[in-house]
Amino acid sequence: MRNSMKVIWIAALSVLVIGYFIGQGLTPDNYSFFLSRRIPKVLAICLAAIAISASSMVFQTITNNRILTPSILGFDFLYIMLQTLIVVVFGSASFLIINQKINFFVCVLLMTGLSTLLFSLYFRRRNTNVFTLLLLGIVLGSLFSNISNFFAMLIDPNEFTVIQNAMFASFNNVNSELVYWCVPILMLCLLYLLGLSPQLDVMWLGEDNARSLGVDTRKLTLQVMLVVSVMISISTALVGPVLFFGLIVVSLTREIFQTYHHKSLILISSLMAVLLLISGQYFVEKVLRFETTVSVLINFVGGSYFLYLLTRNKI
Repeated sequence: MRNSMKVIWIAALSVLVIGYFIGQGLTPDNYSFFLSRRIPKVLAICLAAIAISASSMVFQTITNNRILTPSILGFDFLYIMLQTLIVVVFGSASFLIINQKINFFVCVLLMTGLSTLLFSLYFRRRNTNVFTLLLLGIVLGSLFSNISNFFAMLIDPNEFTVIQNAMFASFNNVNSELVYWCVPILMLCLLYLLGLSPQLDVMWLGEDNARSLGVDTRKLTLQVMLVVSVMISISTALVGPVLFFGLIVVSLTREIFQTYHHKSLILISSLMAVLLLISGQYFVEKVLRFETTVSVLINFVGGSYFLYLLTRNKI
């Protein structure tokens, strides 16, 4: 009962924040213009929040570790490297940069394709360990980051500004058509994860216990990894990299709601993520006057919270 009341409060706050964010300052003369810009922005924030929170929740279950998020696999650095290579090879005036739709689909296809290829080749082996895959992700992430930094030092400073814009998440210049195209894909991924919830509940007991209870842990891990790669690829290509947001949301959800049912945890963490991300964007716009970005705040708070979890041994 207490958890139900908490969910109602978070849902109500999310609706109020979204309503205020969209409706502030509207008049009969300007509502058409502002709604055409604010609704896609809010929808993009909601999609990114749901994708990051849901994928981080199930990723922690698969790895059986409460401080890991999909960013450890190097998706953020892969996205930055792709943007860097596009600028280096084709130039900042290329249609791959100017045309947001083409840039989005190219990045999503490459990120999803490369991650799918990596997972397929890795899980083809009989003796697989998910922590070996995480170590491989750390190495690849470092490689992608070094490649990006190397080329960033060589290119023209004017073209580097294009790459710099891709390094931070932004919700102000989101293409409305891209947002609407992402809705069905991310919703299908979310429904698929909800369908895997019973198996994920058992998986949280540990891989050996889950296997003894009849769960095909190898197949489940591959399925979750593929869905996570799709969700993170779309989220990153849509708004940019957000490193620590998943850690913050999932940790707060697990602390506030004492439950191990993943169907509830995924939905609750999604609501919590929407509330926090829209509140953060409002704080950046109205209080800080765009002097920084919401991703900078998230990385600062998330990094501090990560250190707190390590010192408190809440792993």
